[in-house]
Amino acid sequence: MKEKERNKFYLTTAIAYASRKPHFGNTYEVIMSDAVVRYHRAKGEQTYFCTGTDEHGQKIENCAKEAGITPQQYVDGVSGQIRGVWDRMNSSYDYFIRTTDEKHVQAVQKIFKRFYDQGDIYKGYYEGWYCTPDESFYTDSQVVDGKCPDCGRPVQKAREEAYFFRMSKYVDRLLAHIDSHPEFIEPESRKKEMVNNFLRVEGGLQDLCVSRTSFSWGIPVTFDDRHVVYVWLDALTNYITALGYDPDKTYEEQSEHFRTYWPADVHVIGKDILRFHTIYWPIFLMALDLPLPKKVFGHPWFNFGMDKMSKSRGNVIYADALADVFTADGVRYYALAEMPYAADGSITYESVIKRYNTDLVNNLGNLVKRTLDMDKKYFDRVIPAPSCKEELDGELVRLCGQTCEAVVREMDSYHVADALTYIIALLTRANKYIDETTPWTLAKDEEKRERLGTVLYHLLATIRCAAVLLHPFIPDTARTILTQIGDKAALAELEATKNEHGYLLLEHYFGSDDKYYAYPAGGTVEESTVLFARIDEEKQLQKFEEERQAQMKQAQAEEQKAQPQKPEGVAQIGIEKFMDVELRTAQVLSCEKVPGAKKLLCLQLDLGYEKRQVLSGIAKFYQPADLIGRKVIVVANLKPAMLCGMESNGMILASGEEQVRVVFLADDTPLGERVR
Repeated sequence: MKEKERNKFYLTTAIAYASRKPHFGNTYEVIMSDAVVRYHRAKGEQTYFCTGTDEHGQKIENCAKEAGITPQQYVDGVSGQIRGVWDRMNSSYDYFIRTTDEKHVQAVQKIFKRFYDQGDIYKGYYEGWYCTPDESFYTDSQVVDGKCPDCGRPVQKAREEAYFFRMSKYVDRLLAHIDSHPEFIEPESRKKEMVNNFLRVEGGLQDLCVSRTSFSWGIPVTFDDRHVVYVWLDALTNYITALGYDPDKTYEEQSEHFRTYWPADVHVIGKDILRFHTIYWPIFLMALDLPLPKKVFGHPWFNFGMDKMSKSRGNVIYADALADVFTADGVRYYALAEMPYAADGSITYESVIKRYNTDLVNNLGNLVKRTLDMDKKYFDRVIPAPSCKEELDGELVRLCGQTCEAVVREMDSYHVADALTYIIALLTRANKYIDETTPWTLAKDEEKRERLGTVLYHLLATIRCAAVLLHPFIPDTARTILTQIGDKAALAELEATKNEHGYLLLEHYFGSDDKYYAYPAGGTVEESTVLFARIDEEKQLQKFEEERQAQMKQAQAEEQKAQPQKPEGVAQIGIEKFMDVELRTAQVLSCEKVPGAKKLLCLQLDLGYEKRQVLSGIAKFYQPADLIGRKVIVVANLKPAMLCGMESNGMILASGEEQVRVVFLADDTPLGERVR
């Protein structure tokens, strides 16, 4: 196939958040994406596969602070760890982007400025509920019992100056696109959720907060350095910056590489971030006058049994650790075979062992080894000619073609587990073929030697077809099989064609009897090896249980360490002494930084009966805009003190040492009220 005739296929994963090592459920996405990309290469398409790490945000800033290192040092370590897991899973990505890459940073700054200049962004104040782990804002109606509607963790009230994107400007256009492109959001249930819960709701789609001022670890807004770009605007644009997008140019003026691969054929993401990818991201692209991606596929989650993975339960599983026991291909196979198309998948140690021993050891590994060993025993490793065919052989040949058709159909629609089911059925049929033809019986009769050779040829040729189909899913094993059965042509194609080129294994091996019988008789096979070593279920489960107990013990120790310790050596006071402290409610009228002081803010307070000035060492934790208009508690009878040449008349109440939190009061709290 000539280069210009090749179809192009661009796939991205969601970039992993660089706050911690990804567990098995997080790793599924890159395994699935890799299988899809390898499949498209096998169809002869020119592919580009992008993944990477999302490295900005408040959560990362907090993690770095707790670790006692800079945010950049922190994300350097975690990003390297994530990439190591991706490599361990044999993912064949073309580009690994980091949102701290200078080219990405500069492009995001230009995109933000462009949005502002064309009137899509305006400055205002945000007040609502914020989920730090998800880096997401929510309204009162979205919060459930004080917790994030997506992850279920507690949210905090936040108020800060921010820039907003005018989402309403593009909603009708987005709805029209979704209606006219039914394949844009899959599965179908995800599309209905987005349209009904966010786009076609009373009050319409709210404008999106696209900057933050309450922390500094992010991409600075070039024309307002108090602001950093909201992490989701930063992260989502990686799909185009990875291709070298230049915000100063039109689509037609972009590089050939960009125009070759954009729009993306598919964004593969977790179902929990579908809102960002099917609402906010398309609107950003519309504002940039760029085509929308062809598809956003929201895959389900992996749970441990029926539970979410949690260290406190001791059920967090890491893919690289699992690969130490089951090999990388064993982990890939389980992840791909076990995850349904639309429903959440389940992983338990028992199910991993069972599927590994049943499908890979017994079905695949045993078939290959038995066949190679029989060919060595009866034909001295020479591939015999299929000179004595029977109807039973034709059934196997036809099933190979039917299996290929099924795999193409299922993979084109992202039903990955279903595709593997068809391949396993082919292997099962080949094993049954051995039982039906009984080569060991044929070998006893010299007159049936041609029939024996024909049987072994069909077994080897079927294994060859299965290996080609299995390559996207378990690539190392597929290569090993092709090597052992002496298919040098397939190996040459795989070795000669790198990521940027497509090869035609599916076209060369399936579609007619001639392609099946192109497997060269007269060649030789290699010595058999054990593809997958059997796992002793009882012993391995005992090891896993020991690891689970250790994980729970560590989680408990970390939890105890994080809990506040009972203060020791603090003198007790009587009620009379406590009542000497005059605590009053007040409202912050104005606030500004104290010149020459890194820690101090100067607050003008209204106590209802008087106004006074208070200096507070909270500049590290709050911007002035965060405090203006808020109601606080002040120690009203504290002796005046001179700080940095300015008088302070009181102290506002706050908690914490490393992370200071001002005690805020409800908006309807009367001023000057005594706090008891």
